[in-house]
Amino acid sequence: MSDLMTYVYGVARADETPADLVAALEGVVGAPVHLVPGGDGLVLVASRVPAEDFREEALRRRLEDLDWLSAVARAHHGVVEAVAARATVLPLRLATVYLDDARARQVLDAGRELFAERLARLAGHVEWGVKIYVDSSAPAEVPAAPAGAELSPGRSYLRGRRQQQRMRDTAHEAARRAAEGVEAAGRAHAAERARHRVQQGTLAGSAGENVVNDAYLVPLESGEAFRAEVARAADGLAGVRVEITGPWAPYSFAMVSGESEP
Repeated sequence: MSDLMTYVYGVARADETPADLVAALEGVVGAPVHLVPGGDGLVLVASRVPAEDFREEALRRRLEDLDWLSAVARAHHGVVEAVAARATVLPLRLATVYLDDARARQVLDAGRELFAERLARLAGHVEWGVKIYVDSSAPAEVPAAPAGAELSPGRSYLRGRRQQQRMRDTAHEAARRAAEGVEAAGRAHAAERARHRVQQGTLAGSAGENVVNDAYLVPLESGEAFRAEVARAADGLAGVRVEITGPWAPYSFAMVSGESEP
């Protein structure tokens, strides 16, 4: 078995992807980046990586090493973004590997019609990410008891809980209105939307409760208008924050559900 395997970052068109640009990139584990040509003018953006790290069993162990995984993810995304700045690229999943360039080329050629169609659909578009957060954690002020009345500890607790629930309901209603504004911007400017699972726990950070986590495929010429409209979606809505990120290579739109990658 070879000591090196082929790691693939994405699919692009040969006539859009300068070989000198690709050769200047540093890929995962510091490996040089090169192009693997296929049929119909398609190319794979790839690196040769150590088999000791990327064979199936070894890779399974490696993926449990968060520092290693983070470094691979940064390098992977760095290559994709660098190529996307000059060409339409169909990003592939992290740690897509093959035995060698010849095997990767075979898979590319077998799916060339699908990949060509996807590249045509993504041409001239970028991905914007939109998240909506709700902050309903502010401590509730318990309403004062009527003059001359004294609430028991139990009734005071229940009163505070009802107030907290009202605050939560109000914040979530505001988030719903913000989401309607974001969706309106998407209908006006985006070609497609992808819904992602909301982030929880450490993934959500300390920004509040994540209630919307979507991606939009937006034509390049509409990007600033889309961004501006999304940024205004939470204007005047207390307890709601809209976060927009991008533009990115269109990871969320590279493949539709149920389709296979190289």
